[in-house]
Amino acid sequence: MADHPIKTRLFVDSPLADGQSVGLDHERAHFLRHVLRLDRGDSVAVFNGRDGEWRAAIDGFGKGWCSLTVAEQRRQQDTTPDLWLVFAPLKKGRIDFVAEKATEMGVSRLWPVFTRRTDPNRVNLDRLRANAVEAAEQCERLSVPEMGEPLPLDRVLAGWPADRKLYLCAEAGNARPIAEVLKDAPAGTASGPAALLVGPEGGFDQSELDELVKLPFVVPVGLGPRILRADTAVVAALACWQSLAGDWTAGGSDRRPPFRAPIPSPAD
Repeated sequence: MADHPIKTRLFVDSPLADGQSVGLDHERAHFLRHVLRLDRGDSVAVFNGRDGEWRAAIDGFGKGWCSLTVAEQRRQQDTTPDLWLVFAPLKKGRIDFVAEKATEMGVSRLWPVFTRRTDPNRVNLDRLRANAVEAAEQCERLSVPEMGEPLPLDRVLAGWPADRKLYLCAEAGNARPIAEVLKDAPAGTASGPAALLVGPEGGFDQSELDELVKLPFVVPVGLGPRILRADTAVVAALACWQSLAGDWTAGGSDRRPPFRAPIPSPAD
């Protein structure tokens, strides 16, 4: 088989199969043609979260479009850890950071919730998803996290699935360290279904904490002796969970993608 260097990775909504045609919108076409300076015949990798990763060849460009033909499968679709990140929205730059890092670290759902101290009180889901898509393209992931509908925390809790543990990252109180909790969990229970709950920049209201700890599926956990910024807490909690219960554990390295040169991002 001839060598076909992969120039970039793209997430697409189209089904992927040998010979399938895929159309790209103006933004993607501009990126390929004018940023990466690709041309007809060049190869890119495409994935859709369902059919694995495929090599696709550029057929051509038009005014505001680009067409690809799917040529061969490079990787089978894998499974993502069944971990949700439930978090209070942060200001623009920080919520972008959360979406990017949570995607890189393997969460299956991003779910913004409004607490009593949440500021801002709106979420741009399109922007959140765009950041997640870009992160998935860069980190060799084969899926993009689902986006939960932004809702008040109490409504989310009212409909919470009883079999999904919710690890409450408590910034105060007597919560046991997260590593200790995960290590002591009965075999198989820590690895999912699970979720991490990280509060707003000002922390949870005490009445919220009092209500949360009464729920049978909530497990309070601590993230160390220092008060962390909300976006730092997200990364710290995800790293602990992945190391002790997720796909950073034994066997996770078997699913690492084959090495290839760093893929340019739109900002490069």
